Amino acid sequence: MELGIGMFGDLPINAKGEVLPAQQRLQEIIEEIKLMDELGLDFFGIGEHHRPDYAVSAPEIVLAAAATVTKKIKLGSAVSVLSSSDPVKLYQSFSTVDLISNGRAELMAGRGSFIESFPLFGYDLKDYDALFEEKLELLVQINKENKISWKGKFRPQLQEQEILPRAVNDHLNIWVAVGGTPESVIRAARLGLPVMFAIIGGSPEYFKPLFAYYKEAYEQFGHDMNNFQVGVHMHSFFGESSNEIADYYYPLYAAQMNRIGKSRGWPPYQRNQFDQGRTKSGALIIGDANEAIDKILQMQELFGLTRFSAHMDVGGPSHKEMMKSIEIFGERIAPKVREVLRKK
Repeated sequence: MELGIGMFGDLPINAKGEVLPAQQRLQEIIEEIKLMDELGLDFFGIGEHHRPDYAVSAPEIVLAAAATVTKKIKLGSAVSVLSSSDPVKLYQSFSTVDLISNGRAELMAGRGSFIESFPLFGYDLKDYDALFEEKLELLVQINKENKISWKGKFRPQLQEQEILPRAVNDHLNIWVAVGGTPESVIRAARLGLPVMFAIIGGSPEYFKPLFAYYKEAYEQFGHDMNNFQVGVHMHSFFGESSNEIADYYYPLYAAQMNRIGKSRGWPPYQRNQFDQGRTKSGALIIGDANEAIDKILQMQELFGLTRFSAHMDVGGPSHKEMMKSIEIFGERIAPKVREVLRKK
């Protein structure tokens, strides 16, 4: 099982409502990725957002910068909002990162957590599902064929067009991020794409049927099970003391949940929700190294994971605390999880 970290580039916001400059946060992110690579973590993913509380609107640019200061870690998006992007340009951007990084780039396609990119790039929300369906099909075709002839509804026709540059070995690793709908799962299985499930609330146990459904469909569509990959993305944060890190992180996490929830009609986020999420049956992995090891292994046992992604910057914790959390993950959690899995 690969172990890595995902981020959205949350911008810290202080008690006065002042937002950390994006310039500073972007430089911190590069330093954090460099540490992940030095610690031997397997992958890093950064999300795409177009809001004032996030620093990253173009993951591929951040990943290109990270490629120059890292050696081994895989570098991907988490996610790229495919519905409001041009698959041709998106492939070109990530194939370029792949060449710069000597084959370490990945593209994770998704619908995104928010809808700001739709009006920004001139798309209609009524086409939400159709846009993603069509563009994912085109992206997969581009990845398989050097010259493309294609006709769809939302993009100009392509006639024997060569899409350049090509990724290393003429193949770019493409994942699909899903929130938990059967339709998303069956689409990914049909295309033979690995899936990252976002489990950020409720009980992970509820997702087990979807994992089984995806695996069964993947096999039924005739794909080689040796290539089967599935992962989870879960809100995570690590410290020396379980209670101390929870007390530090709760106000930041709750503030971000409330900022998002205000536009979605969510009730105010409460400490009891946070504490429940941190229990064995919850979806948060926030605590000390031993708690994290146990819960990550629990997720692997529950779902048969090939990848675990710790989403670590929700609410904008400080750079100092981020570096400490990454250090604990890389030095204490990841080695122990790998050791236990090797013995199985």
